[in-house]
Amino acid sequence: MRVALLTYSTKPRGGVVHTLALAEALARAGADVDVWTLARGGDRTFFRAVDPAVGLRPVPFPDVPGEAVGARILRSIRTLRDALRGAEYDVVHAQDCISANAALAAGLRCLRTVHHLDTFTTPELVACHDRAVLEPAGHVCVSEAVAREVREQYGVQPVVIANGVDAGRFEQAASPAAAPQRDRWRDQLGHYVLAVGGIEPRKGSIDLLEAFALLRPRHPHLRLVLAGGETLFDYRDYRAAFDRRARDLGVEPTMLGVVDDDALPSLVAAARTMAFVSTKEGFGLAALEALAAGVPVVARDLPVLREVFGSTVAFATDPAGIAEAVDGVLRGPTDAVPGRGLARSYTWDAAARAHLEVYAGHAS
Repeated sequence: MRVALLTYSTKPRGGVVHTLALAEALARAGADVDVWTLARGGDRTFFRAVDPAVGLRPVPFPDVPGEAVGARILRSIRTLRDALRGAEYDVVHAQDCISANAALAAGLRCLRTVHHLDTFTTPELVACHDRAVLEPAGHVCVSEAVAREVREQYGVQPVVIANGVDAGRFEQAASPAAAPQRDRWRDQLGHYVLAVGGIEPRKGSIDLLEAFALLRPRHPHLRLVLAGGETLFDYRDYRAAFDRRARDLGVEPTMLGVVDDDALPSLVAAARTMAFVSTKEGFGLAALEALAAGVPVVARDLPVLREVFGSTVAFATDPAGIAEAVDGVLRGPTDAVPGRGLARSYTWDAAARAHLEVYAGHAS
């Protein structure tokens, strides 16, 4: 079976991580898989090495200085559409609304994974978002909570296929053999609360600042560390508000930016806790990676995260609750065994098998 997986970026965002891991698992299961992506800003390949069994189809997407976010997204769709025209696959599977719109505009019958539903105010973006849910021939969601939203808002019936987790990679980062790598992070950062992802509204970044300010009197040597963050959307106003609030609170978070993929597991494993306080999520892959590393997690109390994590994390709803929950796990002790077991239970090979069953019903 020839499968095309489509994604919008080469950067380490959650949907891109999902796409690559799924592609590799599909290849292990015997599928002939290509990954198509927009290669922005001169990128030639993805943020990490990819199994050579997976074909890579990066589409050049040069930056345009001063381009508005709506125009950039519409240009993204046109660029990927033009590259996809004439492509021949048994299954075309888009992982986001940009690539779904591109496939549909290229005249391709496609499936769509809806990781979570977004909220847009620009008419063009609202139309793109809705088209990418309504028009694909089939739908996958990575959690039942998101599938329920999709059913209720759009009347389509997604298949639920959970993400996998590369649990062994993060367990290894917590092993005695990997102590030197963890020690390098601790020498650089001290004791720290880690958040992974961009500074953006969906990640609850300002709530995390507020929580950290409440927590600091009890843990004066603790640092707040933020890693990652690369998106097509324009969050400059939110980032300015984040910086202003940090100054007002006297909090100086450490911004690592995008961390090399090989270094990420040890960064996670060296953290005292991970703060996963997004206001909207599809599954929670980064938090499961932390659990695999034996790192306690404080998560926003969302239905999707209750579904995925059960009792393996501490939940909170607001900055005061986040501060209390982080304080609780710092004072410990916490039992890492249930979280590790949960992370191990989600595998990419199982996700690939479930996808192949879906593909069999849609192959052309």
